[in-house]
Amino acid sequence: MNVLHLQSSPRGDRSNSIALTNAFLSASRKVVPEINEDVLNVWDEKLPEFDSAAIEAKYKGVAGTAMNDAETSVWNRIQSLAARFKRADRIVVGVPMWNFAYPYKLKQLIDLVSQRNMLFTFDGVRFGPLLKTPRAMIIYTRGQEYREDLPTPPSRFNHQSSYVEFWLRFIGVQDVRALAVENTWGDKSEASMRAAREKVAALAQDFWDP
Repeated sequence: MNVLHLQSSPRGDRSNSIALTNAFLSASRKVVPEINEDVLNVWDEKLPEFDSAAIEAKYKGVAGTAMNDAETSVWNRIQSLAARFKRADRIVVGVPMWNFAYPYKLKQLIDLVSQRNMLFTFDGVRFGPLLKTPRAMIIYTRGQEYREDLPTPPSRFNHQSSYVEFWLRFIGVQDVRALAVENTWGDKSEASMRAAREKVAALAQDFWDP
């Protein structure tokens, strides 16, 4: 079972989102011992910039026209990143909340790999997914609590989850599951993380079903 483990925090061992995706995969190995984990941390990966060379490569890649050396180099790198999604039987993602959304490095990865005829198709009218990944698990972490009766109602402040889940479905993940873990800093953090570890262990039980 090939698993793409996307990490979007730069905090390493101090990251709550990484701790919880690691806990999820640890529990998963009790269900499916043979897990081949491909860790893609967007901060450690040295992602290429989506600059002028990348944009030119994008249009030339769709048109099938010749690229110069700089364009070829970045396009090859983009293809290698996209290939890691294509190899995955499951995707596990950890997403901390930054300024009520997701880290910009995660968006950089999304912009790089979301290419026409690579992870999706477009015929001029309709989009279509190219992945056939059965399932993904996303674990969101949030420093505080978001409820409509609090000063941070999710209807106004949560810009973290909807886009990430939309994007995974857009490229072809058939079943997107998610857990949002709140109160991950302050005096409630220890209890919140303890409860979250119990939840992810339970969620791992049927995640690997065919």
